[in-house]
Amino acid sequence: ACSEVEIDTLTGDFHILRTDILMDFGLSMNPNIDVGQIEGAFMQGVGMITMEEIIWGDEQHKWLEPGSLFTQGPGTYKIPSFNDVPINFRVSLFKNAPNPFAIFSSKGVGEPALTLSTTVFFAIKKAIESYRHDNGLTEYFTLNSPATCEKIRMACADDFTKEAVGEKTYEKFQTNGSY
Repeated sequence: ACSEVEIDTLTGDFHILRTDILMDFGLSMNPNIDVGQIEGAFMQGVGMITMEEIIWGDEQHKWLEPGSLFTQGPGTYKIPSFNDVPINFRVSLFKNAPNPFAIFSSKGVGEPALTLSTTVFFAIKKAIESYRHDNGLTEYFTLNSPATCEKIRMACADDFTKEAVGEKTYEKFQTNGSY
């Protein structure tokens, strides 16, 4: 898989411009259903690595009772919507690759596609790195998953972020044990 993203450095919002997936899972009994499974698993992974931030009551979140889970569902954390699907989403099935050890010569379809969504995370990180390089920020920076809009924005350090939270803004908005 390969993904191309565009980030808004002032808001942290991003769009997946294009994703290409070539999937090998043996002989397909119904290619249309398999493509749908791949697309769905990929989007579930996109939600997991870019949106679904889990927040527990701890030292960082003193407004919560210690040990209580704040983000218990889509009412308190964001999940992917139709607007988050890649604008250009191409899924191809690898032909003639039977698995002689499985029923109907098939291979797994859901789990591999879920992990391929990491291409979006790394494309976001590369876009941030490019922005930072263009603005003279060449030191290493951390971007932990999920790459939320807030984390993307703060990693795109500029005069506004420095004024708000000081130098090394990206470090203050990364997960550190409470997620």
